[in-house]
Amino acid sequence: MVYFDDLPLDEDIMTALRELSINYVFQPIFQADGETVYAWEALMRPTDMSVTELIEEYRQKDKLHVLEVATFFGAMQAYFLRGYSERVSINSFPSDCMKAEEADAFLEYFGEDIRGRMIIESLEYPFFSQSHWDEKSRSVRFMDNLLSVDDFGCGINDLEKVEIMTPHIVKLDRELISGIDHIREKQDNVQELVLYFHSKNILVVAEGVEEKAEFDLLVGLGVDLFQGYYLARPE
Repeated sequence: MVYFDDLPLDEDIMTALRELSINYVFQPIFQADGETVYAWEALMRPTDMSVTELIEEYRQKDKLHVLEVATFFGAMQAYFLRGYSERVSINSFPSDCMKAEEADAFLEYFGEDIRGRMIIESLEYPFFSQSHWDEKSRSVRFMDNLLSVDDFGCGINDLEKVEIMTPHIVKLDRELISGIDHIREKQDNVQELVLYFHSKNILVVAEGVEEKAEFDLLVGLGVDLFQGYYLARPE
């Protein structure tokens, strides 16, 4: 269980955070050998509802910012408690970012331990805010961390957004991956995307890899990193 009791934040946000009852699990992102962990993705797990239900509840209340702050502080707490040495990948709403005082508190709380260890994944919902992304991007790059576009090909994350966001990593949505070993159209599409992203010095992650045949085919197409139940479930 993540507890929000001793964070250097304003009382208003602290009160909102204390109302949350959440845990975090971590799913590894592997290099192309299928064994070496490149990063751990932190996944929120509410104790009394699904994460989708929680996000929808907070969206309707116009309180997604609370979940944004909770994810950064809670996921990093859980990450350090587990003692991981690889990078940690943290989901972030494209419509939001921490306020300046919250970002300062985050750095004060975790210190230099976060430098070069974080990947900030921009989700595919609810909408994209250029101003929030610019602020998020500045703080991430200042700490030598990485930016990632999650679920490419699903929701708002497409080539236009990649051009705007200039991330270090793009994660291909499961919809582009499922059955790729026997669907030539998907093979051609992913091959074109890999070549394009590599020309921009962007790493490509295949999400939702569930079959050995999919994994083997994607390795052959030059995909850099892999995530999915075939390799490991969240733990």
